[in-house]
Amino acid sequence: MKKRILGKTGFQIVPLVLGGNVFGWTLNENSSFTLLDAMVDYGLNAIDTADVYSRWVHGNKGGESETIIGQWIKKNPGKRKKILIFTKVGLDMGEGGKGLSKQWIIQEVEQSLKRLQTDVIDLYQSHFPDPATPYEETLSAYDQLLKQGKIRAIGASNLDAEQLSESLKVAKEHQLPSYQTLQPEYNLYDRNQFGQSLKDLVLKENIGVISYYSLASGFLSGKYRSKEDLSVSPRGEKVADYLNAKGMRILEILDVLAKHHSVPPSEIALAWLMAQKEITAPIVSATSLPQLEHIVHALHVTLSSEELSQLDQVSKV
Repeated sequence: MKKRILGKTGFQIVPLVLGGNVFGWTLNENSSFTLLDAMVDYGLNAIDTADVYSRWVHGNKGGESETIIGQWIKKNPGKRKKILIFTKVGLDMGEGGKGLSKQWIIQEVEQSLKRLQTDVIDLYQSHFPDPATPYEETLSAYDQLLKQGKIRAIGASNLDAEQLSESLKVAKEHQLPSYQTLQPEYNLYDRNQFGQSLKDLVLKENIGVISYYSLASGFLSGKYRSKEDLSVSPRGEKVADYLNAKGMRILEILDVLAKHHSVPPSEIALAWLMAQKEITAPIVSATSLPQLEHIVHALHVTLSSEELSQLDQVSKV
């Protein structure tokens, strides 16, 4: 299966990353194991999670996703070498545990390693900017972890162009490791966070881009077309924001192209995303084997320049 180089990390990844946010949220351990097994069988080789997943669920405390992945690794030790594990740090884990201070990163990476039941995290990412902590301190923590062999590469999520540029400047000035990947929100509907200045910067600096909310919380699958449809989704509140004129125009063109290619709308939306030169690999979650199959099949959908242009135009409005 075709792979891409993830920025300066040197990692070769299939241009689709499985999202682990559903593990311990909408999927229990057994169902998660089934998807993880299928992920490897289908040839996908990267999974993205975070320490905080899924603390928002009643009764959870955070770390559930990492724990499930770790249990799966324990059960299938031979599969660890077949996948890359991406996780994140920085969001509130309770009892004051949050942010990107050196003390918290050094402490929390040990918890992630323990939950994941692995001796190294392939890509360790700053989940959100932390205005209370200087970049030098954060990058110094990552420098220590890289030298100790506890992480293999570092990335950032949700930085704007000014913030990413400043972090790169600080890294160079203080001879510290710089962010090698960026994780922005980006899909056919949401195109503002990953704007042109940020696109230009990642291309110039050879920073790999792993976009999240690739299907706009499932809206671009076409299964949500009215408020009545939202009752079946745990993400109903967010999806509701897409039920407007722009969203309907996007679904309309997705329907046309899906019919032409004989695939679901979700595969067209992912094919458009993977065709963007700045995107290394979008993150996509699945809650069933049929969903995962559609995700993988999107790797084989090729859109013409005219079709890509149509999608560009309707989603810019």
